[in-house]
Amino acid sequence: MAGLLSGSLLALGALPPAAQAQMAPKDTLVVLREIDADRYDPARTSATAAGEALFLLTDTLVSLDWDQKTIRPGLAESWTVSEDGKLYTFKLRRGVKFCDGKDFTAKDVVYTINRFIDPALRGPVRARAGQVKEVRATDDYTVEYELQQPFSELLLQLTQYFMGIVDQATVEKLGDGFGVQGFNGVGPYCWASWSPRQDMVLTKNPAYNWGPPIYQNPSPQVGRIILRVIPEANTRLAAVQSGQGDLTQWIPYFALEGLKRVPTVKLQQQPNYFYDNFMGFKVDKPVMNDPAVRRAINLAVNKEAINKAVWFSAGEVASSYVNPNAQDASGEAAAKVPGFDPAAARKVLDEAGWTMGSDGVRVKDGQRATFLAYAIQHAYNNGMMQAIQADLRRIGIEMRVQLWDATVAWGKLATQEFDAFIMSYPYASATDALGLYFPSASRPTPNRMNWNDAETDRLINAARAATAPEDRAKAIGEAQILLSEQNPWLPLIRQPLWLMSGQRVEGARPHGIYGAALYKGLDIRLTR
Repeated sequence: MAGLLSGSLLALGALPPAAQAQMAPKDTLVVLREIDADRYDPARTSATAAGEALFLLTDTLVSLDWDQKTIRPGLAESWTVSEDGKLYTFKLRRGVKFCDGKDFTAKDVVYTINRFIDPALRGPVRARAGQVKEVRATDDYTVEYELQQPFSELLLQLTQYFMGIVDQATVEKLGDGFGVQGFNGVGPYCWASWSPRQDMVLTKNPAYNWGPPIYQNPSPQVGRIILRVIPEANTRLAAVQSGQGDLTQWIPYFALEGLKRVPTVKLQQQPNYFYDNFMGFKVDKPVMNDPAVRRAINLAVNKEAINKAVWFSAGEVASSYVNPNAQDASGEAAAKVPGFDPAAARKVLDEAGWTMGSDGVRVKDGQRATFLAYAIQHAYNNGMMQAIQADLRRIGIEMRVQLWDATVAWGKLATQEFDAFIMSYPYASATDALGLYFPSASRPTPNRMNWNDAETDRLINAARAATAPEDRAKAIGEAQILLSEQNPWLPLIRQPLWLMSGQRVEGARPHGIYGAALYKGLDIRLTR
């Protein structure tokens, strides 16, 4: 790494000719990213890469502060909640316009939410809207959002890009091409063009002056944004250092320490960033159905060593199911998650009747302690799998590994072919995290563990339906304790969020909502 980053610039020869020719033009912010999304329709995707663009293209009723907890105004200037927690009344901002110049009204909110929850659309995260009874416009600037039962997470979920307001006429005109061939939103930037796996070009919404109050300036300061896909990490670094790119959050962790010494770039970290890696176990499959095995795995894996060797010490060891900075994270539950203790792991297996076989793999009642783990092919997943495999072998457990290319991985991860899997995911709170993965109704995906427990369901439902924050925290805290004792997961590493910017960029600050660093892209200025 020292040789790679010893100078202020990486070799420009690392850049392909096309990239070398595309120096960042005046009044155009060039944002470099590693991957693209398959579409940019907020109701039909849950991809982090989609959010990078959709937070810029559209706005939501409410916005999220830098602490990832505090709800601020957005398209709604104010709101009230009924005493029973079932009716939210939003007073909308006037003067908001879509990119095509059309006025934004309450009808657009009603259409967007109804489209989001429409089962026929098969949206992957429509449960985030709560159990909707009716969303209605009582006048042009008032929306009533009525629930069948209270949903304590509603305002937090309404900050996410999934709830971004879309234009009915454009959706109906483009059909399945909406978010592929074009887009019409009320965000600070407008869709100009998209060349998949290459560039997405956005232009400033000339009417936009209603940015969230977390920004100093409510209007975009940059005329155009290019979201450019450059899969190769060193090429991204070279592009920012040379001025051919301006910003990236896709920084290889091996380069972080060296980049801190490079005078031509600026690095900023968002400490409140909730994006975790874990290994999940199918608890109804042989071997994985033994709580002793799951506990022993948690005890046997050296997360500190994984963070150092695989993540170059840039990550944070996940010692609990929920980031301690997240809303309603339970310290009591965190204390119950097993720490690294291979001797204790061996003792747990011995006491549970798993005896060491002649080949170094334990056996119980004729069943060998072997299991198959799936993961998406990626450098960090590959490294973690190798390290876990070696740690488990030392205590007499054999882990077989199957890595899949991202193009087929999600289909494979929806099957019952495997016994364990590695996953990374963003979340907004403890209830958001557990409510996504652990309800029995969410089997087989995203509840790939096949976790089917009435008490877990009860506690998650109680947290979601709570009308008082303390009641929600109590219920979801008990759910965290239950899971920490049963070990359906092996929490691994919390990913960091760093934003790297070039010399001509001022005012950039990483946000982190659903993995997106730029959020609205406001306050960013270009000096030349």
